[in-house]
Amino acid sequence: MSLLVILLSVGAACCTGFGFVLQQDAARRAPQSDFLSPRLLLDLMRVPSWLAGIGLMICGMALGAFALGQGEVSVVEPLLATNLLFALALARFFTGQRLGRQGWGGLWLLAGGVTAFLLAGQPSGGEAVTEPLRHWLVIGVVVGLALVLTAFARHPRTPWAPAMLGLAGGLLYGLQDALTRVCALRFDEGGLGALFTGWQPYALVVMGVTSLILVQSAFEAGPLRMSLPALTAAQPLAGIVCGIGFLGDQVRTDTGALAWQAAGLAAIVTGIVLLGLHPAMPEGKDRHGSTAADRLMLDGPHESG
Repeated sequence: MSLLVILLSVGAACCTGFGFVLQQDAARRAPQSDFLSPRLLLDLMRVPSWLAGIGLMICGMALGAFALGQGEVSVVEPLLATNLLFALALARFFTGQRLGRQGWGGLWLLAGGVTAFLLAGQPSGGEAVTEPLRHWLVIGVVVGLALVLTAFARHPRTPWAPAMLGLAGGLLYGLQDALTRVCALRFDEGGLGALFTGWQPYALVVMGVTSLILVQSAFEAGPLRMSLPALTAAQPLAGIVCGIGFLGDQVRTDTGALAWQAAGLAAIVTGIVLLGLHPAMPEGKDRHGSTAADRLMLDGPHESG
């Protein structure tokens, strides 16, 4: 692990976390008819806060791509999961909510889990798998799971739609990160000619648009605390599976190391859930399509007594 990879990954997480908060704040006001439709992106393009959030996300993706070009997916992905820390920091700034036990507990679990996984696994690069069957099997499983989750969440009134779409978007984000690493390797080996003669950069464009629609629909369908934990947990898990599955990433496999890696991943997921459910995370629409602020304005103040 180089210091440059760590700094690039944490910088990417910072931009992405801030961007998610701004995107959700805009997406929660979008019409329900835009759910899972490309029209959602067209409508959101008129909202300045959403454009600012997308700009931050693009910066995060660029920093993440540089990190993936310098380091292994199994190293970068756990660090990218810290985006939730930065999302909570911005949400806390907006709401003035204190961290409390839940916030501090989630913070230490997430940070400790990332540290435990990286130190125990000591991820390192290896020879990329050239066997097409294994390559497509891993990709097929990740994409297939994303499609199944999207199918179950296709109605915006489904109670778990935000979480399922967050999971689907996170899976595709993890696969995108792995394919970004493949593109970087192809560019290093043969320049632009080798890069654009492969299918990977074109698949990245398709998955980028698809995952963006999924994530914005998740933000539209419910509170950030329902969608962001699922998204943040799924991305590193999918990225690590792809890294080991077809990019040749290697981790220690002795019993002690595997136990610490499993504990680290469990701590990461638990920390993500605790932080994502923190009261500082913005509320979204309820199942009737209104926000908490909207209901307060409609109901007006209630007199006591």
